[in-house]
Amino acid sequence: MIRLLASSAAAAALLWTLGASAQMSHNHGADQPSCTDPGLACATKVTPAFAPDGALWLAWAAGGLVSVARSSDLGRSFAPPVALNANPLDLDWGPDARPKIVVGRDGRISVAFARFRDQRFNGEVFYSRSSDGGRTFAKPLPITPNVESQRFEALALDADGSVFAAWLDKRNRVPAAARNEKYPGAALAFAWSSDHGAGVSDTRIAHDNTCECCRLGVAFAGPGRPAIVFRNIFGEMVRDHAVMTFADRQTPGPVYRVSVDDWATEACPHHGPSLAIARDGSYHVAWFTNGRARRGLFYARSTDGGQTFSEPMPIGRPDRAPSHPYLIATDGALWLAWKEFDGEETSVPSMVSHDNGRTWSAPKVAAKTTDSSDLPLLATDGRNAFLSWQTKADGYRLMPLEATQ
Repeated sequence: MIRLLASSAAAAALLWTLGASAQMSHNHGADQPSCTDPGLACATKVTPAFAPDGALWLAWAAGGLVSVARSSDLGRSFAPPVALNANPLDLDWGPDARPKIVVGRDGRISVAFARFRDQRFNGEVFYSRSSDGGRTFAKPLPITPNVESQRFEALALDADGSVFAAWLDKRNRVPAAARNEKYPGAALAFAWSSDHGAGVSDTRIAHDNTCECCRLGVAFAGPGRPAIVFRNIFGEMVRDHAVMTFADRQTPGPVYRVSVDDWATEACPHHGPSLAIARDGSYHVAWFTNGRARRGLFYARSTDGGQTFSEPMPIGRPDRAPSHPYLIATDGALWLAWKEFDGEETSVPSMVSHDNGRTWSAPKVAAKTTDSSDLPLLATDGRNAFLSWQTKADGYRLMPLEATQ
């Protein structure tokens, strides 16, 4: 169909319409997985994490199970996987949803994932951990006893090995309804696990009225000071991005707007942001918007702890529907990757900055496929950056990014 269009401008318009409609779909922008095998080959959502010893760990969802496996050769082969849940669940299959995994210095592994409670996309987040190097995992338990919806969980490791968890939570819609008040979106909730992952603290709400259907970006500004970037609701229906940095482990800081894109919508974008904090303390955010002020993928940086951000820099080719950016900071470099689609082929371009985001290299394609694929993620062993990508045609691949620049 794309070949028959009379001009590249028309092709760009069509691709943009297709991309935007997919992001705002009320059926959560994806088809429910049909593959019933729990193995990695059947997975559509795969999340990587490097252990301090250099081993690569993957968490994935397939066949109703969440599984974890270890690789000692950068993803070329894996030890037999360990399933966390004994019985299949209706795992959250939304475009921005996936299992999360972090591996501590002591070899303890924490995993979080969500399932759908019902047909209205209300969710429940579960948490599990391993204290024996991934050989066995504790039975997954709800991360909070609250029975309202939780989705889009994120995990991050603090400097002392404590696990920080954040997610989108709808518990406050119940008291709002009792007061006959409108409650748009969800709340940003958080908890900590400081006992080697054995338990999770009581949930606290950091901020109300966030967008309810986009992934979170989490990084640490310092020990005990997680920073979160999220799609917020400004006013009644504008869904632009914001960042919050904790003053300490239990004190959420003020909410600062990343960019005034003015995307007024009551639909679900299903397109969350990404956050990285470089060694010099600068914040880096990449995001998607379909706003009145700007449309497409953008990047901005902050040198004052997220209080103000640079003028948004466009990312990718607008005629190829760029989407789902991901940032990661390594020792001395900052990496950015995203997805593009030209009507026939999906590619993952990447760029690198060696001056904390002031300037960037030209984009280079790190991988491509003509079949269905997961969102591109970035992982680091502390020195090197890797593209982590699962595709239907090629399966799982971990690709060093230095070779593409």
